[in-house]
Amino acid sequence: MLENEANPTISKSTGLPRKRFYRARAHSNPLSDSHFPVPISPSHVDYSLHYPQFFSSSGEVGSIKKVQFADVGCGFGGLLISLSTLFPETLMIGMELRDKVTEYVKERILALRTTNPGQYQNVSVVRTNSMKYIPNYFEKGQLTKMFFLFPDPHFKEKNHRRRVISPHLLDEYAYVLEVGGIIYSITDVEELGDWMKTCLENHPMFEALTEEELEADPAVKLLRTATEEGQKVARNGGQTFQAVYRRIAPSL
Repeated sequence: MLENEANPTISKSTGLPRKRFYRARAHSNPLSDSHFPVPISPSHVDYSLHYPQFFSSSGEVGSIKKVQFADVGCGFGGLLISLSTLFPETLMIGMELRDKVTEYVKERILALRTTNPGQYQNVSVVRTNSMKYIPNYFEKGQLTKMFFLFPDPHFKEKNHRRRVISPHLLDEYAYVLEVGGIIYSITDVEELGDWMKTCLENHPMFEALTEEELEADPAVKLLRTATEEGQKVARNGGQTFQAVYRRIAPSL
């Protein structure tokens, strides 16, 4: 018998979408063209579609609330869901290139909103290529946190230009992050971990958080545990390599 005769993609016991119906290739080529709508500018993003509880149907909100957290390559949304209840008044969005995975996260959020009235209203997802279109979604200094959890390592040297953290892309991330905003990155591939840390270390607009700051930051505690990839690494007893850096003002 199907778990849910009306809709087999939904778990009868949890009311959440079942991942096996939304499986896709682990990674996509971020340099290839994809066909999905992209806003002309941040002012063209209709946030009333993403956060109806916070916005009116016209997209207006009294406090001019804006998205502050971006989970780049959000996968199945585990980090977003954890952050949603940890920062309930902060709007956050996942950015995912894979069509089926994006659809899963949408369904997951809708199901959680239904089963937990009043919760998860601050989280949403969009299908997009963040390596190309970050400035189309966020204004200068808009974000306070950006997350890059277990990104595609692109092992071959000729494909390093596809990596989601690079000196060029850090210029764009520095643009959309406010001074004091934080980039969080983690991987189980040591070479990629060294690459991301080196890129951040050498960029003039980022500095590493101190050990005390890392200990005090609740988001850091989620890096290893909130995502499907992180949980898999933990089950297998694997190592992780993280780099957490703050956006700083340019030196005069």
